[in-house]
Amino acid sequence: MSAAIQDFIKSFSTSELARPSRFTVALNNVSYGGVASKDLILRCENAEFPSITYATTEQKFGSNPIEKFPYQVEFNDVNLTFIVSENMKEKIFFDAWMDAVSPSNSYNFNYKTGTGGYSTDVMITQYDLTDKITYSVTLKEAYPITVNQLDLDWSAEGYHKLAVVLAYTYWTKN
Repeated sequence: MSAAIQDFIKSFSTSELARPSRFTVALNNVSYGGVASKDLILRCENAEFPSITYATTEQKFGSNPIEKFPYQVEFNDVNLTFIVSENMKEKIFFDAWMDAVSPSNSYNFNYKTGTGGYSTDVMITQYDLTDKITYSVTLKEAYPITVNQLDLDWSAEGYHKLAVVLAYTYWTKN
């Protein structure tokens, strides 16, 4: 075997792999609809670490090939999925949070930050097999932009999963 293949095999035998199932999502201490955000920490079934993208523009100089140049940082939305309890507290929480962004039937939006603002920090944390934090980020000034429907079906078994999309200003590595 070549040295490169041996090094590849050895890289897996000397360290454990990161497991996507070892994570938490914690919203900063907020309460909506009589539900505290700390009650949701164990209900997030699916999450994703945020991405970062550069908006680019194409430019051609003389006889050189077209090149891309970055001009703006873009932070993409984050998708979360929550297991819904029998009392529907997760749905109640996110519906009330959406109402804090834009009160029902008013079509006016509140201020994102400051007293009464609707944004908060959200921490997404990855753990290793010994429950040690290996990676963590904070979404700054996050708020929901989509709370998806919950489908009802007489023939369905299982449980509700509530998909929520969060926007945020930027994220930082903790």
